[in-house]
Amino acid sequence: MAWDHEGHDGEPEASDSLRTFGAVVQALREFAGLTREEFAPLVGYSKHTIASIELGRRMPDDAFVERAEAATGNTGILTKAAARLHRQPGLASWFRRWAGLEQEAISLYTYESRLVPGLLQTEAYARTLFGAQVPPLADDQIEAHMAARQERQQLLRDRPNTSFNFIVEEHVFLRRTGGAEVTRRLIDHVLECATPRNVDLQVLPLGGGVHAGLAGPIRLLETPGNRWLGYCEGQESGQFISDPKVVSTLHMRYAKLRSQALTTEQSVGLLERLRGAL
Repeated sequence: MAWDHEGHDGEPEASDSLRTFGAVVQALREFAGLTREEFAPLVGYSKHTIASIELGRRMPDDAFVERAEAATGNTGILTKAAARLHRQPGLASWFRRWAGLEQEAISLYTYESRLVPGLLQTEAYARTLFGAQVPPLADDQIEAHMAARQERQQLLRDRPNTSFNFIVEEHVFLRRTGGAEVTRRLIDHVLECATPRNVDLQVLPLGGGVHAGLAGPIRLLETPGNRWLGYCEGQESGQFISDPKVVSTLHMRYAKLRSQALTTEQSVGLLERLRGAL
């Protein structure tokens, strides 16, 4: 399975142990007479995260196991079951941690210079990216990647209280990945995604000269405890960043990028003009 670049898949394939653990969590929760909505505040995770764990789609962290144990009677079953969990190969540990934090973040900032961020991609655009992977992916791998991408995109719909900001380079749209029609539909979709008031989209225009993002893409998030963390990616590698000094540097660069990019209104106007020119 590929690393989780924006052109790749973002979730692990469900292993037998993950599915079994999830089934045990669900059985204990239901035996305790708790719905997912009632269980959520007891473990400190959203009902959507709980659903992903119960379906074997997400690796639980230690905090979830500990709190779920307490919420279901301290039987010790979950602790023992968690010790036997294993992940499918290929999903890097640094992204597993980031993906988990994404689910609970109160702010998510993304600067992209290579392609449209995964949260904003259409199915056709994502399929084009997956189909162009080197080495090539098998059909079943592409379908698994698509399912994971679409599940991750639920973040934009399920977290209306999370602040999302996207800064995307203009040339990403000018590349016309997948052709003119795919790009038209992509722009329409990106504009639709940017409609909710908790989502800000900014385009970094061509011809602006030197800017603060020349070192590459940046992702930042703010945890419910108001701690900021960062994540950066390269070729088949990625770095989870918790060092406050490094995060502060990324934050300064991102703030500078926001000032150098077009405003939300200007960005919408530019994208509408790009669409009209296709």
